[in-house]
Amino acid sequence: MKKLFTLFFLFFGLINFTQAQEILITENTQFSLLTCSPGPVAYEKFGHTGIRVYDESQSVDFVANWGIFDFEKENFYPLFVKGETYYWLDFQPTFSFLNSYRARSSSVTEQVLNLNDEQKQKLLDLILTNYKPENREYLYNFVFDNCATRPRDIINESLLPNMLETKHNFSEKSFRHLVTDYTGKFSWLQFGIDLVFGKDADEIATPFQTLFLPEELCKSYAVSFVVDENDAEIPLVAEKNILVEKQDVPEKTSLLTLPIVATSLVLLLGLLLMFFDYKRKKHSRWFDFILLIITGIAGIIIFYLMFFSIHPLVKNNFNLLWCNPLNLIFAVMIWIRSSQRTMIIIAMIQVVLYMLVLIVATMTIQSLNIAFLPLIGLMLVRALHYLKMKRNKA
Repeated sequence: MKKLFTLFFLFFGLINFTQAQEILITENTQFSLLTCSPGPVAYEKFGHTGIRVYDESQSVDFVANWGIFDFEKENFYPLFVKGETYYWLDFQPTFSFLNSYRARSSSVTEQVLNLNDEQKQKLLDLILTNYKPENREYLYNFVFDNCATRPRDIINESLLPNMLETKHNFSEKSFRHLVTDYTGKFSWLQFGIDLVFGKDADEIATPFQTLFLPEELCKSYAVSFVVDENDAEIPLVAEKNILVEKQDVPEKTSLLTLPIVATSLVLLLGLLLMFFDYKRKKHSRWFDFILLIITGIAGIIIFYLMFFSIHPLVKNNFNLLWCNPLNLIFAVMIWIRSSQRTMIIIAMIQVVLYMLVLIVATMTIQSLNIAFLPLIGLMLVRALHYLKMKRNKA
């Protein structure tokens, strides 16, 4: 089915490319920024942007869409983790583009750009240049080069030498905060994102950088204006239309499914287990084994992203202090009698690391997801309990 869709897009993309090459720019030719509201799936959470090219008199109506990718491409997922995902520009019939967002209950807002004929021609030429085989594919970067930044950049370029300015009141937010606004502070998606985001994600985004989000770009363009050679301020948007109405689909959420509830329950279970272990003068190694395996696997992912991935915002990640790949080795060592002395030293090091990560959170060196704290606290207490049990046996 996906191959049929790919052939469909290639076929209509070729037709629309041929049409685009033959467009004669007139006062009827319109270029619009299309902004699609977020959808329910993870990769739809941040919305989407495209540029519509429309001229009824020439039977032209298509969308330049920089958000095309192929899940079935060889090694897609390993390359995605590494940050080497390639997206490409395609031309879609507007009716097809709108129907795809109508099907997922997302709105599509059109902002008709207030361009003169020279600017229209320049924008069309830039789109066609982007569509050339050697330019169509690009290395996707979630923050700095995506489906919103590409339209933004060529629209800005089409306005040169005139400058585009905006009266949009940007909020001072970090990249992490901007992402959280769309994923939900207490969601599992944000839990995973916060696990792999490093301290760089806590840097405040500049007003220009916030435009990697389609809805922020839309809000900015709504109050933007072009300063011409006579210093006149010309509104960038001539007209706004809602092409697809958003259908509100209530999301079913339960407190029991929230990460903070899940990790708090794990903390409660761990503390209860420690209480019974204290009574029995024992230490349940199987529970530590599970914690170390899980955090060790998470540590491998964090380590790989920090040192081998080209994804933005994942470097300098202090989560590596408690989610450490070495935990996988420690998980095996706790079962080996001859390594118990070594495990005492390791437990002491772990206590220091867990305390360090809590200091990092307290001093806001790096923002930690609130759901991490019960796990970090539990691992700290269990390491201390392990040391106490070993000292009492000595």
